[in-house]
Amino acid sequence: QVQLVESGGGLAQPGGSLRLSCVASGSMFSHLMGWYRQAPGKQREMVATMTSDGSTDYADSVKGRFIISRDNAKNTVNLQMNSLKLEDTAVYYCNVFYYSDYGADYDENYWGQGTQVTVSS
Repeated sequence: QVQLVESGGGLAQPGGSLRLSCVASGSMFSHLMGWYRQAPGKQREMVATMTSDGSTDYADSVKGRFIISRDNAKNTVNLQMNSLKLEDTAVYYCNVFYYSDYGADYDENYWGQGTQVTVSS
């Protein structure tokens, strides 16, 4: 059974940095790993994702500031967050997605418990 263990959340000042990490324990290989976040009063949004072959996707609001990386052998995904802004405050969720050879109905999607990131002056 896949379990996502997140770490690295906390408090930072504007302009500071934090590094989030997520380990997909119990999994063999994931096609897509990434980070989502949900701020108060807003829907959950994609922050950054990375495929197994290295293709990345970033939300416009974090481009140039956040960097996603992953270790396929260890099923680990990281998010380096630089130049933090007040609006980055949110609960950040690790996500792992498995595409099925049998079709979309058989895809598997897993979420971490979430880690709080607070940016405050």
